Amino acid sequence: MSDKAVRLALTYQMTDIRYRAGASDWQLDGGDHTMLLVTGGDGRIVIDGAGFKLERGKCFIAAPDMTCSVLPGRNGLTLYELAFELRRNAEGQLLSSEASPAGDRFPILGEAACAPFSQCIELVEAIYDKRHAGDGLEPFYNHVRFLELLRFIFQQNGSAAAGGKSLRQQVESSIEQVRRHYSEPWTVERLAAAADVPRGQYTRMFKAITGQIPLDYLNGIRLDRAKQLLLMTDDRLFEIAQHVGYANEYYFGRRFKQSVGISPGQYRRNHRDNVRVVAPFLEDFLLALGITPVVQCSHAGWGKQDYLGLDEVPVFDLAADSLETLSPHRPDLIMTDGGFDRWMTSDRCNRLAPTYQLPHRGEDWRSMLRTMAELFGKTEAARSVIAAYEDKASAARALLSRPLRGQTVACLRISAAEICLYAGPEHGYTGPILYGDLGLRPHPLVLQLTGHARRIPLTREWLARLDTDHLFVAFDKSESAVEGQERERLRDDPVWRALPAVRNRCVYEVDFFSWMNYGVISHGRKIDDVLRVLA
Repeated sequence: MSDKAVRLALTYQMTDIRYRAGASDWQLDGGDHTMLLVTGGDGRIVIDGAGFKLERGKCFIAAPDMTCSVLPGRNGLTLYELAFELRRNAEGQLLSSEASPAGDRFPILGEAACAPFSQCIELVEAIYDKRHAGDGLEPFYNHVRFLELLRFIFQQNGSAAAGGKSLRQQVESSIEQVRRHYSEPWTVERLAAAADVPRGQYTRMFKAITGQIPLDYLNGIRLDRAKQLLLMTDDRLFEIAQHVGYANEYYFGRRFKQSVGISPGQYRRNHRDNVRVVAPFLEDFLLALGITPVVQCSHAGWGKQDYLGLDEVPVFDLAADSLETLSPHRPDLIMTDGGFDRWMTSDRCNRLAPTYQLPHRGEDWRSMLRTMAELFGKTEAARSVIAAYEDKASAARALLSRPLRGQTVACLRISAAEICLYAGPEHGYTGPILYGDLGLRPHPLVLQLTGHARRIPLTREWLARLDTDHLFVAFDKSESAVEGQERERLRDDPVWRALPAVRNRCVYEVDFFSWMNYGVISHGRKIDDVLRVLA
């Protein structure tokens, strides 16, 4: 290396630091190099036409000659924006950035690794806190913090500063190897050695890129390929296991069931066109995917789910019939959710047919539908159904925004025993739709009383304070000793009759089962009912 090469070196000077928070798009002005460190929210960044996801823990660096647009998502975006210039130290003389030769660029551009993010953000927050300090040595100390930040970025991105592959690029190359050669007997040590990255650093970067540790990611690829082979071929299980990289079919079967929830053989059977499924009170999900259950569940106190139109499907009464009465229907699979244990355990169901319990809460109906779609080979149908629902909810929200400005809404479930108030946008059958998807305004008592509960019984004192503008009411007849008892309790109740919604004829009775359900068809019915009376 020549003396001149030794003496010529780039230095870096921070020129500005800002904290941005908001939901409006913006573009970088391009005057200096810019580093963005995302602390919250979500969105996208487009750099020279290439788009990247923005979320907490992400770091991006752009040169002055790069076009860069920041597009916050629905939840807004918070980030630090640091501007800095490159200066060349030539023969001991510090030149301004304008005097630097053209083409000087920071060696790490685009997405940069910054894990562990806590260490990175600690430096940035300290720089931001001292940004206006102008006395004594504090400006110098802040410059040192900025150089420490750059050193951290260089360390996390390997050899990029020398013009070679960055640490991220090295790990990304090994990830591509895993994708192409998933049947190889990979270990973390072998993968790290192939990437020429220390094992611990490799694992951290691998997880930062993929969201998974290396062997979990590898198993995911193998199992996805196994699913394809189960559906596309008649290969035996041990042949499929060996093809995707498992030494024997028993280990393959165990890993498959841990991941998917059912055995490989059951997965293959489920994807037949005539699969026979029993899904107690999850029939809504099956129908949305184009699958008709072999029986429909009902309850002696509630009746059956008439809104689904399953008139030709036999009825199984959970409250009255024994599990053995399902046997003549020869189910291939029984599918339940966490609430089914109140009726019977999965162990009992397993004696009749393989049983799969969905791991999601009812409020997360989209994940429930996607999981069921995966089990039955209906993933495209699930995407279409969810997209159609989102379009419907968005259109309804727009229609409702003006006529209901400032007005409040609540939902009650009324039985002979009690009057229950349903929760806000995070919990229950109705809140996520009314207050989440449709953007209706809950009455203050909804949020004040329910907390993390899905519903709470109202005392007469609290009922008297429910001065909401609009009330949706579902009648629950399960506690009634005689027909209509749940309605009779309201007939001459002075507290009920004094409610503003009752006096103004703004109480709307809704179908019990289509409102007390988490399925996408039922949610569509809720939207229809709301539009019918409020739009």
